[in-house]
Amino acid sequence: MLPPGDIRSCIAALADDTDLLTRLFQYRFPNGGGLAGHSFGNLFLTALTGITGDFYQAILTAEQVLSVRGRIYPATLVDVQLEGAGRSGRVYRGESAIGRSGEPLERVTIVPANPPAFPPAVEAIEQADLILLGPGSLYTSILPNLLIASIRRAVAESPAPVVLLLNLMTQPGETDGMDGIAHLAALREQARDPLVDAVLVNSTPPSRELVQRYADLGAAPVAVDRAAFEAAGVQVIERDLLAAGDLVRHDPGKLARAVLDLALAREVARAG
Repeated sequence: MLPPGDIRSCIAALADDTDLLTRLFQYRFPNGGGLAGHSFGNLFLTALTGITGDFYQAILTAEQVLSVRGRIYPATLVDVQLEGAGRSGRVYRGESAIGRSGEPLERVTIVPANPPAFPPAVEAIEQADLILLGPGSLYTSILPNLLIASIRRAVAESPAPVVLLLNLMTQPGETDGMDGIAHLAALREQARDPLVDAVLVNSTPPSRELVQRYADLGAAPVAVDRAAFEAAGVQVIERDLLAAGDLVRHDPGKLARAVLDLALAREVARAG
């Protein structure tokens, strides 16, 4: 079956009881023959795929069972393989290998190179009022969607604003040393299109203690150079997006309000 990880996260985020389901779906079994390391959400989707005989039907069933608000569409139903090329010339095959590359990546590709997009996903993009990219792993979660020609074209041709939700921290092995403008440059280079109209960034820095804890793990806050973004023709929108607690994460409520404000501002502008 297709890799269910990102779909699992979407289901957990859009389900009615987000706190419980997020913990349940992201729960990984610590032990057990054949179970150790697997997440409950992945097993749930695997079981539904076996019962329904179709991955997308499994998603639809999960949406109904868990009272998901909204719709979740895979970019493609073809089982693609992700490959990343490092600056050394070495090629890394698969999401895990790319994430552990430990060197700057020149590009990512998918095999087969031209898989058909899932038509409902293209239609949803064409009808969107706002298109959001991220937050998430730059090379292994966000960029692969734009490697599918019909998805990339739908985003590029849409009249809706395209907003990059900038990650709070770099990802060890994948975006080491990359600031915000480097994230944008990677997206534009891979998409072969300016694509992004605005970037939504967090205005509240994490505590020194948290920054040091992440530094020990090889991660650092994603630096934002407003002048560099504006020189690239991208509007910078700053909001307090930081969640409370001992992890550097987006606060879902704050992020949702910021996104809805962007959508409302566009509607007001369209109304004249």
